[in-house]
Amino acid sequence: MISKKMSASLNEQINKEIYSGYLYLSMAAYATSIGLNGFANWFKVQMQEEMAHAQKFYDYVNQQGGRIVLKAIDEPPKDFASPRDLFSKTLEHEKMVTKRINDLVKLAKKENDNATETTLQWFVTEQVEEEANPTEMLQKLDIVGKDGNGILTIDNQLATRVFVPPQPQG
Repeated sequence: MISKKMSASLNEQINKEIYSGYLYLSMAAYATSIGLNGFANWFKVQMQEEMAHAQKFYDYVNQQGGRIVLKAIDEPPKDFASPRDLFSKTLEHEKMVTKRINDLVKLAKKENDNATETTLQWFVTEQVEEEANPTEMLQKLDIVGKDGNGILTIDNQLATRVFVPPQPQG
């Protein structure tokens, strides 16, 4: 059983994960609008990952006897300056998510909630990847600059990304 405070905090994280999915869908729409369907694919896969994260939190709260309370999702930005801007904003966003996950871990430790702390470790590990991916993309985009051929090569690479559902814990 989780505390009301932990339940409320995890509910807020569900909201933030769904917002993340919404943000990445908006980024996919922008990429599509400028003809970069591979970039759009990458962000659509990212959206699926975020929704899977929300589902993991949802399932955990229910499993632990908490109550799910869904609130409004903020509207994401829709205008971006460039493909590089997409990944710059992605990295910035993922750093914010990492901070939120770390704050949840601190709360779990403070409440001596070992089950939640253990569950959150999956998300701690996941955030390493979530920050590494946009960092790598920014490095590649910095190398190619505004070279159209380089951007199209990256676009073709991003088109191959597929969603892999997270494995159940246990």
